[in-house]
Amino acid sequence: MMAGLVKKIEINCDMGEGFGRWKMGPDEELIKYIDVANVACGFHAGDPTLMLKTVRMAKAHNVKVGAHPGLQDLFGFGRRRIEVDPEDMYASILYQVGALKAFLEAEGVPLNHIKPHGELFFYMQRDAVIMDAVLRAAAVYKVPVYACKNEMQKEMCAKYGLPFQEELYVDIDYNAQGALVPVAKSKKATPEIIYNRVLACALKDERDHNEQGVLKVGFEGRPFSICIHSDMPTALDNAKAARKAVGEANAKLFSK
Repeated sequence: MMAGLVKKIEINCDMGEGFGRWKMGPDEELIKYIDVANVACGFHAGDPTLMLKTVRMAKAHNVKVGAHPGLQDLFGFGRRRIEVDPEDMYASILYQVGALKAFLEAEGVPLNHIKPHGELFFYMQRDAVIMDAVLRAAAVYKVPVYACKNEMQKEMCAKYGLPFQEELYVDIDYNAQGALVPVAKSKKATPEIIYNRVLACALKDERDHNEQGVLKVGFEGRPFSICIHSDMPTALDNAKAARKAVGEANAKLFSK
């Protein structure tokens, strides 16, 4: 049975992105303000103990859990360009999602979705063969795929019978063409900016871009998912601001 798409605006957050004794993000606090956790699967961050801890924490807070696979790049946090053979990519996605799914099954928690991390997302946008490899692997798990709004991925998800859950990013930039800008090239977003961005998207279908203009996001009054990065210095305040805006938007648009 394939999971459905969101029924109201939600907040998803990348979590479990530490490794060994290295900690990244205030996960224990962030979990109180989100609806969905994207759990790192060991390639760009995460380890078995942390994956299990994050799954248990999400379960305790009634937060849904998805897999957050990335490139095999602990040193670069999965944000460096690495060339990968398509069949190796297919296998790596099966491996990473399968690892998380084992922890989820042990805790009686369903796999909610798959969301590619960092440079893997951008690699998929540049290379249709890599995108196909990732989504072909995702199709094995029969859950929605989360990603920034883009037609190519939406069409390829449909090819494999996968629901495509569109996201809004509020703590990094978009360019004037509506494409996502990498974290390293984005300007710092304040909690106030994040609050205003959520409401502008929900109520006006608008999002500012990095050339001081506004673009239409294309959600057109439909519910969507909002991504918050846990590795931002202001991640907790960002999540609080997004939660406030999401509460107001959902009350106005989807309360019935």
